[in-house]
Amino acid sequence: MATEVSQLQPAVNAGLRAQTAHSPIPRHRLLLGASHGQQGSHARRPRPSAARSSVSKTFLARLCEQAERYDEMVTFMKEVAKLGGELTVDERNLLSVAYKNVVGTRRASWRIISSIEQKEESKGSEKHVAIIKQYRQKIETELETVCKDVLEVLDESLIPNAATGESKVFYHKMKGDYHRYLAEFASGEKRKNAATAAHEAYKSATDVAQTELTPTHPIRLGLALNFSVFYYEILNSPDRACHLAKQAFDDAIAELDSLSEESYRDSTLIMQLLRDNLTLWTSSDNGEPEAAAEAPKAEEKTEEKAEAAEEKAPEEQ
Repeated sequence: MATEVSQLQPAVNAGLRAQTAHSPIPRHRLLLGASHGQQGSHARRPRPSAARSSVSKTFLARLCEQAERYDEMVTFMKEVAKLGGELTVDERNLLSVAYKNVVGTRRASWRIISSIEQKEESKGSEKHVAIIKQYRQKIETELETVCKDVLEVLDESLIPNAATGESKVFYHKMKGDYHRYLAEFASGEKRKNAATAAHEAYKSATDVAQTELTPTHPIRLGLALNFSVFYYEILNSPDRACHLAKQAFDDAIAELDSLSEESYRDSTLIMQLLRDNLTLWTSSDNGEPEAAAEAPKAEEKTEEKAEAAEEKAPEEQ
């Protein structure tokens, strides 16, 4: 079970970015959604009326973020996305943060309820298990609704209007993430279909990233991080997960000398998350009980620093 950045509420608005100290990082990492970069020549230029509407709804979305009303934040940013044209980096961040929080709270709830359900099953408490199962299914329905909602926005508005390599990678990566979330709780044919769709989206993002983003670009590194976790957790393929994570790490290492000091910090932070995953997965596969026991706990805590690094990073490295 991969953890997301739902514990962190990145300060996207008003130029405030999460300033995270480089303290020890939890061990199992996965990156969700937030992008980075400077608004500039890539920002869309909608019609004046659409521009005014976009500014107004973006401002309201920032208010919702401050008030922690993420469902409404999603509504406003969906409307911005449907105005047409490519989102600015700031708009992209707001959309990502909105959905991240809406889905993140439900994913956290699902993990807790599933854990309680397993404990009650081990006790043989059939009455409690039946009640818990019904409630878990309610959460799964909510999760499915949110995931399908963001996937519809991606397919109908965001991906068709993506003009830069960075935005294409970001949105295909996001598509892979939300299909993966569906696969986390689905079973049978539904799980298989969600996993296939996630793999295709991650592969599309990787194809663009390898030609249009440098190996040290935070979005490319974040993609490798998520794709490798997908292999490990959804496809149960630790060898492929480790190979992908190690390749991304090694490719980035080879180009670190060309980075500025700020880019160096951001990129190496995400690289550390890749390396931590490799350490955890190798320990678990070698049968070390402590590592195996720690993995689920670490999965629930990860990505705050990785997302902060993505948000602070410059658009071009």
